[in-house]
Amino acid sequence: MTALIFRLVFFALTLGAASIVGQMAYGHQGAVLFAIGAAVLNYAVQVRSGRKVAAWLDDFTPENIPRVSGWWDDLAAKLFRYLRLHQRQQQALSNALVSFRTAAQALPDGVVTLNAQGHISWCNDTAQDHLGLKLGTDIGQPLINLVRNPAFHHYISSRSWEQPLMMSAPRSRSKILSVQLVSYGDNQVLVLTRDVTKVEKLERMRRDFIANVSHELKTPLTVLSGFLETIRDLPLSPEQQKEYLNLMYTQANRMQNLVEDLLALSALESAPSASEHGETVDLSQIAQRTVDDAIQLSGGKHQLDVQITPGLLAMGNSAEVLSAFSNIVTNAVRYTPEKGAISVRLTRTENELGRACAAFVVKDTGIGISAEHIPRLTERFYRVDRSRSRESGGTGLGLAIVKHVVQRHDGELDIQSKPNQGSTFTLIMPLVRSVVTD
Repeated sequence: MTALIFRLVFFALTLGAASIVGQMAYGHQGAVLFAIGAAVLNYAVQVRSGRKVAAWLDDFTPENIPRVSGWWDDLAAKLFRYLRLHQRQQQALSNALVSFRTAAQALPDGVVTLNAQGHISWCNDTAQDHLGLKLGTDIGQPLINLVRNPAFHHYISSRSWEQPLMMSAPRSRSKILSVQLVSYGDNQVLVLTRDVTKVEKLERMRRDFIANVSHELKTPLTVLSGFLETIRDLPLSPEQQKEYLNLMYTQANRMQNLVEDLLALSALESAPSASEHGETVDLSQIAQRTVDDAIQLSGGKHQLDVQITPGLLAMGNSAEVLSAFSNIVTNAVRYTPEKGAISVRLTRTENELGRACAAFVVKDTGIGISAEHIPRLTERFYRVDRSRSRESGGTGLGLAIVKHVVQRHDGELDIQSKPNQGSTFTLIMPLVRSVVTD
């Protein structure tokens, strides 16, 4: 209000001064003409200032603020303050958007934002990998047209997104994705994807494990129950009772072996690294003991070729190493036909990092294994031939135990095999450094 009064007073004084000058120079008519001239000049200045402000609005940046006076100076100052405030708000929004996208880019899960029409606004690299998208070319495209999966089409169209959808990745059928949609903002949609392949594999293994344990225990329990019922209800001769008791003992022993292997696996999974918290283990002595047991198990039915380098020491657990070596050699004896050849080697070698290691290699001329079975041999209860495994007395946990023992000793397990050509199992375990340098 004060500025308005000041400008009115200043304008009146300007007109008054012009009138006085005109009066002094040309009399009464001069006063009127000078006053009109001053008013026209003031009007021209204001029009020129207005045009400058209008031109500035066409290129509305702080750098182009015009130099004006009067009322237009006040207006330009207010517009300038509004422009700076707007720029600060825009910069804050831009920083927030960059921060959001940076955070979303760092997420292990895929993120896709869709507008109200279901078109892609943005997605991170993980989502591009999961859904086979390319942000440079797919932005603005309908997601439903790019992900060609009937289950996904039904899910996104149903608008019932409380539970995630499990589907195969478009580019890799072996990869399982969990996809969930979330509404936000003004009818916008957030698409979240997660690779749950490992989780699904673990869940499948858990289901298989429970089913296999139940099956493995059910069979001997059924046999035991049947024989007990027979002994209880039927008059049997001493010879028959002895035969039945021997069969019952065999089944009970089978269950005991299964439980012991399960407990051994549980202990291996929960125990700390054996190479860091273990004792000095004489691998050469353990290998020789394993060979001695294999000779007894074979009973002269196989040709055994043994080569053991003495004095190979490692850090770890003797009982675990014995279990791993024994499982490998015992399998070779069980699955190699009579008169077949079995080779057992324990030699010094080096791993890929150049560290001195011991290589325990067991090669046989047995039935061999097809290539598709080899990656799953160390899974619990996985058997290539279930009937043959039961005949040989195995629990289906031996190679799973071997894998965990090798991992706990910072070693490696390699399996090479071909049907009817035999198998080669190689265990690599680091040696004690002090012994290596001697």
